[in-house]
Amino acid sequence: MAEFIPFRFHVQLSLPQSAGGGLVCNGAFSEVSGLEASMTPKTLKEGGRNWGEVQLAGPTTFATVVLKRGITDAEGLWRLFDRSFRQSYYASRLGCAIQLLNPADPDQAIMVWTLDNVLPIKFKGPDLNATANQVAIEELHLNHEGFVLDWNQPFQVVQSG
Repeated sequence: MAEFIPFRFHVQLSLPQSAGGGLVCNGAFSEVSGLEASMTPKTLKEGGRNWGEVQLAGPTTFATVVLKRGITDAEGLWRLFDRSFRQSYYASRLGCAIQLLNPADPDQAIMVWTLDNVLPIKFKGPDLNATANQVAIEELHLNHEGFVLDWNQPFQVVQSG
């Protein structure tokens, strides 16, 4: 029988080397959504080409990445968002690595998405309802300028402390 692993994704947010580097936020998440890129093609009509238009690559856009996890006593997500808007680090951008963990070996990442120039744009605390029996979930929404997907990364996951 397979072991139940509540967190399948590990996320590390860090400052770029130009800003001194270093880990800003580190944690496990039960849901990550928005790892999406789409390209809008541009069409070009050519004279004498009557069977259709030429399809050219257009601009690529990236969806907002949403991180969700059960609320913990760790303040990392709130502090990260608070740093961006209340502490006036408006121009500060982060690096982000989202690791898909191997169910057979949770210390091994199967895939890693590396996001460029990440900006936290929304923090959502849990819905508080005394009669509900669901886990309280917190969310962090991230805008970014693109990502790279690496398969079978040979590195160990850094445990949050």
